[in-house]
Amino acid sequence: MEAKAFCSSRVGVPFLCSPPERPKSRTIQSMAAQKPIPSANKTVSSRKNSTVFPLGEQPRSSPLASSPPVKLLTRVEQLKLLTKAEKAGLLSAAEKSGLSLSTIEKLGLLSKAEEFGVLSAATDPGTPGALLSLSLGLLLLGPSVVYLVPEDYPWQVALQAFVALVSVLGGSAAFAASNLVSNLQKLK
Repeated sequence: MEAKAFCSSRVGVPFLCSPPERPKSRTIQSMAAQKPIPSANKTVSSRKNSTVFPLGEQPRSSPLASSPPVKLLTRVEQLKLLTKAEKAGLLSAAEKSGLSLSTIEKLGLLSKAEEFGVLSAATDPGTPGALLSLSLGLLLLGPSVVYLVPEDYPWQVALQAFVALVSVLGGSAAFAASNLVSNLQKLK
């Protein structure tokens, strides 16, 4: 089937015309020897004992290929964190503020920590980097809000002070948590 279109001449009288003919397609053949396509039965590999996974499946992580698991309580013992907390007076200060072991038990804070995955996050290798990124973002947020929010009304000044305070406290806490988790995860 041939396509026809209306064309116009310079005089303004329309007439039927056919589209220009396209050149025939040409195939270019390579002079190099053709490589056979690898079949599904055999694999092309330079390594011995390599594992091939079916199309679309991802390899499962094995304990031999990944880093050894972090032993959290062993690292707490090696770093003597409980002794340092005792010498710093953190335990007595927490008890004076009403946070004792019985209070933690009554509030169910340990079960909430399990629910939120705090312990698994402490052993996750990506946690220190994520906490560091969060801390840097928060520490940059405070000065940027102070710079960008105008000081025309008292509520804007209060907003600047509140965001600066939250970002400094949150950024410092995230930075300290990143450092703590990183130290807990180091292997000795």
